[in-house]
Amino acid sequence: MFLDQASLDTLFRVKGVLASETSPEVKGQLEDIGFLIGEQVTVLRKGLFGKGPILVRVGSSTFALRENEAKLIQLEAIAS
Repeated sequence: MFLDQASLDTLFRVKGVLASETSPEVKGQLEDIGFLIGEQVTVLRKGLFGKGPILVRVGSSTFALRENEAKLIQLEAIAS
């Protein structure tokens, strides 16, 4: 599953970050702000009709990501 597909208020773990063919530098930028393998992620809010910016908490920080950035972040559910 990718971050853009994640449901709200559910705890996930980063499984990996893919490199975009058109903007390979985005992978490093996402990792720099905390999207590292094993880090916990929660989707707090999505744009209108599930489109647009996605507000996420990674670790103890909160970020708004573009949809195309969220599609690069692989997640796995954390068993509750």
